[in-house]
Amino acid sequence: MNTSAAHYSTHLGPIYSWMLGDIDAAFARSAAEIDDLRLPEANHGAAVDLGAGLGLHALPLARRGFHVTAIDSCQVLLDELRSRSETLAVTAVNGDLVNFRAVVKEQPRVVLCMGDTLTHLPTLGSVESLLKNAAACLPRGGVFAATFRDYATRTLEGDQRFILVRADADRILTCFLEYAEHEVMVHDVLNEREQDQWRQKISSYPKLRLAPDWVESTLTELGLEVRRDTSPSGMARIVATKT
Repeated sequence: MNTSAAHYSTHLGPIYSWMLGDIDAAFARSAAEIDDLRLPEANHGAAVDLGAGLGLHALPLARRGFHVTAIDSCQVLLDELRSRSETLAVTAVNGDLVNFRAVVKEQPRVVLCMGDTLTHLPTLGSVESLLKNAAACLPRGGVFAATFRDYATRTLEGDQRFILVRADADRILTCFLEYAEHEVMVHDVLNEREQDQWRQKISSYPKLRLAPDWVESTLTELGLEVRRDTSPSGMARIVATKT
């Protein structure tokens, strides 16, 4: 079993663009997600993207006029983000998502944690620390937004636990979910064709069974006004504004 950081660095990071399929369509979906969040006007203000990956949300934020600090623990993805950012105001940082305030120089008006990043954190306590840091650093009217998979209130059973992520003539990625009380173990099975032979690589890592009710109540207790719904991709979506 790996940590999520090790799993992405050695297993998923190098094929992440392939996993997305049509990369232009993926960026278009992410830009539409940003539109749906109803963020404050940029006015050349700062924003933070936690778990930024290759920039699916960081780059649309920058195109809206934000100065974006994009933080991730996978260097492969950060290198791809840098190659895509061109002249946009994006600073890519390989760092700790929970303690992001240590590397953010300006007070951000927006903190994003999209694409199931929260469930990749090691403990519920680390999620709580991240939420506290986000609430503390935002100005009045600032927004924290997150999307994540709800492994807590719905449990897949039997063959439903086998999920085909993507397949083509040379590569097949399947994941298998194994549920425990507080975590779900994700087993990613990657089959790749190399010189007319198939080779299999397997890596596993834990994700948190994070309840949307708990995230919403935690942010409310921190003094944020919370709007909760479901994103077009089926993830739980939380948008919290500091009042």
